[in-house]
Amino acid sequence: MASNELNQIRRTNLQRLFNPKSIAVIGASADLSKAGSQALLSLKNFPGKLMAVNPKASEILGFPCYPGVSELPEAVDLAVLAIPAVHCIRAAEEAAQRGVGGIFIISGGFGEVGGDGARLQQELADICRRTGLRLLGPNTSGFINPYLDCVASFVPGVDQLRRGNVAVIAQSGGVNLTISFLIDHLGHGISLAAGLGNAVDVSAADVLPMLADDPHTTAIALHLEGVPDGRRLFEAVRAATAVKPVVALVAGKNDIGEFAVSHTGNLMGSHQRTVSALIQAGAVVVNSTEELAQAAVLLAQGRLPAKQHPAIALVTGQAGPGLLIMDGLKSANVAVPELSPPAQQEIARHLPPMTFIKNPVDTGRPGAGFGRVVEAVAQADNIDAVLVYSLSEPAVLDPVTALAAAKACGKPVVFGTLGLPADVEPTQAALREAAIPCVLSPERLVLAGSVLAADAQGRWNQTQRSAAVQIQTRPRIHRTPDESTAKELLAGYGIRSPQRVLCHSRSEAQQAFEQLSKPLVVKIAAADVPHKTEVGGVHLHIRDRQQFEAALDAIANIPTRDPGKVLVEEMAADGVELIVGGIRDDSWGVVLMAGIGGVMAEAMADSSVRLAPVSDIDVSNMLGELRGRKLLDGFRHLPICNRDAITAVVKAVGQLMLEHPEIAELEINPLRVNADGALALDALVALAASEEVAANVNLKGHENE
Repeated sequence: MASNELNQIRRTNLQRLFNPKSIAVIGASADLSKAGSQALLSLKNFPGKLMAVNPKASEILGFPCYPGVSELPEAVDLAVLAIPAVHCIRAAEEAAQRGVGGIFIISGGFGEVGGDGARLQQELADICRRTGLRLLGPNTSGFINPYLDCVASFVPGVDQLRRGNVAVIAQSGGVNLTISFLIDHLGHGISLAAGLGNAVDVSAADVLPMLADDPHTTAIALHLEGVPDGRRLFEAVRAATAVKPVVALVAGKNDIGEFAVSHTGNLMGSHQRTVSALIQAGAVVVNSTEELAQAAVLLAQGRLPAKQHPAIALVTGQAGPGLLIMDGLKSANVAVPELSPPAQQEIARHLPPMTFIKNPVDTGRPGAGFGRVVEAVAQADNIDAVLVYSLSEPAVLDPVTALAAAKACGKPVVFGTLGLPADVEPTQAALREAAIPCVLSPERLVLAGSVLAADAQGRWNQTQRSAAVQIQTRPRIHRTPDESTAKELLAGYGIRSPQRVLCHSRSEAQQAFEQLSKPLVVKIAAADVPHKTEVGGVHLHIRDRQQFEAALDAIANIPTRDPGKVLVEEMAADGVELIVGGIRDDSWGVVLMAGIGGVMAEAMADSSVRLAPVSDIDVSNMLGELRGRKLLDGFRHLPICNRDAITAVVKAVGQLMLEHPEIAELEINPLRVNADGALALDALVALAASEEVAANVNLKGHENE
């Protein structure tokens, strides 16, 4: 079967799996304690054709039963496999041969247990890849499609989840239902909720394009654990966020990098790579299931236009909560500008003197003019969204009436409140009816402002990316470069470094001392010493012959397989020390990192990452994420740093690694930056293990000749 034809079959079968018109439960049972019985009962309200498969019965729980998949009267869209793992391979093969669209495997016992389970899982993957059959799971609680009354899940209560416009895709079946129940508790509903389980075949990258086109879905909530095919997910998220907001929660904050050669790898945990890639693709990343549900519900009701710095205003009926909200917004780097003079003049007409009206607007207490104040804020030209907070006081404030005029301005208005349930619940229901988002607590109102801004910024960033980078074919590097050779490689991509001489003997070093301008740096140049400072292999501020000879003596005492090699280099002018590097990740491809560098790089762990290739705005965002970003702007005695030069270096490192697939890691640490530009003071290049092995084999072959 041609690949194009197979891909089309896979796309069609994915739609059949999640939007079935006919379903068969394989392993159906009348025994209520068995999964096959629960699966049938969960689907009892399914309006399409529902059949059972069991060789020992002709009817189960009122549904027609057939002895095997091949005996089904039609090729069903979905087959639910409620049978032990060892029997699933044959059932999947029969389903593919019968023309079934997709299967959902309830049982575990596959890749998560290793051994024979992993072998069975691989067989399932092979069947799907070869035939076009789609598989949800295994080891998952399934999915719910409320618009089709399709409850392909056996967890009690999920059939009562209301219809709505938030789609949930979760790696874990349990998390899928947790998020779905949270959305329900917020008074909203789901358009689809799917637990991917082991994701042998159907992954988030498969489901996202389908949801981007789904008319019932206006926002997507995404939960991720491991990401085996990050680049594919990145492209799927980027395409989806162009049309619908995607909010993501990534499990596994407390991980460590698996790379040990460079600081770069150690500074990039897999969690940071995933979070950064999602943000780069335009997703909004949150920190808990509650935030995920709240943010998705909020964005499902409307999003801001794409903008680099969306401006948020706050109107508060109580000063204390207002201060907390403003503090939270500023901590999240959300723009909260002073209102324009005309807006302030209009607001002043409706409030008593001495109230604060610049932003936030503190009304003192909700009064008769509260709605007009909110409307005036919404009409301000320099404001994109309005947050409103007031404790519940039904006797003095009807939020629906007060916010109606502001909502009519066409800008998002979000109301935050707290009070007794008897007062708050009717308000929530009325606001839902009026399509005005409502959240409970100052912190949730901060979240609302933050996610509205992050979603708008994410889409604006996408508009700033230039055309695809042109990748050239370069000669491969077959031996790990020493520092001097690494700097020559960088120079080919426009990355400058100080004047230097690579010396193979003491006499060559002494000649270099005479040639170069003082002061000098003397470094060990052996390729098997990646971190020179830690072994005493870097000597700075060398001005006279005595200092120089002492440095050579010290380096000569460092154990190495390549003795005698030193790099003599002119010292660079003062500046800020950064670290810039890249690694080749099996899932995400080339990942770039920039951070505060020097000998304290890992101790400070102040870095930001993005996927290559990067745009100018990507690098700007990377630098903006650093805790030490003030160091770049002339902090105290430090020089103002040339950010354009930093951007050029980060982009060049990405280009270099994309054009040299044999490079596993690349690190410039430190990159010395000042107003005049950037200089690579040290460079480390590590090749993929396969390149080193091939080089060693070739070298031995030449030695034997």
